[in-house]
Amino acid sequence: MLYLSYRPRAPLNEFVERMWLVSGGQSARRERILPSGTIELVINLRQDQVRIDKTMHRAHVQTFSGAVVSGTYSAAFVIDAMQHAAMMGVHFRPAGAFAVLGVPSAEFSDVHLDVAALCGDAAARELRERLGTATTPRARFEYLERVLIERLPTNRRLHPVVSFALECFGPYGSGASVRDVARRSGFSHRRFLTVFKSEVGLPPKEFCRILRFQHVHAVAQRTGRINWTERALTCGFYDQPHLTNEFRRLSGLTPTQYERAIQDPRNLLSGHVAIP
Repeated sequence: MLYLSYRPRAPLNEFVERMWLVSGGQSARRERILPSGTIELVINLRQDQVRIDKTMHRAHVQTFSGAVVSGTYSAAFVIDAMQHAAMMGVHFRPAGAFAVLGVPSAEFSDVHLDVAALCGDAAARELRERLGTATTPRARFEYLERVLIERLPTNRRLHPVVSFALECFGPYGSGASVRDVARRSGFSHRRFLTVFKSEVGLPPKEFCRILRFQHVHAVAQRTGRINWTERALTCGFYDQPHLTNEFRRLSGLTPTQYERAIQDPRNLLSGHVAIP
C-alpha cells in the first residue's frame, strides 16, 4: 500500500493539518475508524461512491457520492477497506473545516455529507475528475490545495473565543476545564458552548474527551500495549475505570478487544483499526 501525506502552504495550513493519498490498500476486511474530533474531506478516486457500513446511529450500509465530508463523530464508525484502492483526503484542524467550507461544523456532527450538497454537482464532479486524471501525487495535492485556498475568503478566521478555548484545552484535552475556559472567555456559559460547537462540531466537553482518547490511542499504536492504570493517570482520566469506560464508549471495544485489535499488522492507517 502507498500512503503519502502533504502539508499545505499558507494560508491553508492554518486550517488544514494535512492532505493524504492512499492507493493499493484495498483488502477484503472492514475497518473501525476511531473518532478524532475533527472533520475530514474524502474523495474516492476509483469509484464514484463512498460506503459507510455502520455508524453509532445506523446499522446498515450508507452509500454517498465519491466526494464526501466526514463529520465530527462522537463514536467509531465502520467502513469497507476495499475503498482504499485509490482514495484521497483532507484532515482539517479543529474548527478548520468551518473556515474553509463556510458551513457551521455543527451541521456535520455524526454524519457524512456529499460535497455536491455544499458546492453543487458540477463542482463536485470536476473535483473528482481532475484529481483522478492528474498524473502524479504531487499534481493531485497541488490541485486540491488550490481548490481549497480559492474557497477561503481572506477575512475568514476562527472566532477568537474558539481559538482561545483550543489553546486552553491543549492538544490532549487535559488543560483547563470547560467551566474555567467559559468563565475566562467573557461569554455566558451557554453562549460559549454554542459558539464552540458551531465552529468545532462538538460540545467542548465531548471534544476534550475525544482528544484524551486519541492521546491514549496514539501511545498504544506506538507501543502495541496499554498500561491502563498508568495511562489513566498521565492522560487526564480520573482513574482506570474512567479510562476503560471511555474507551468502550468511543471505540466500541473493550480494553481486551482493543489491545488485540491494535496489534493487527493490517492497521496501516492512523485512527483505523482492522476488524477480525
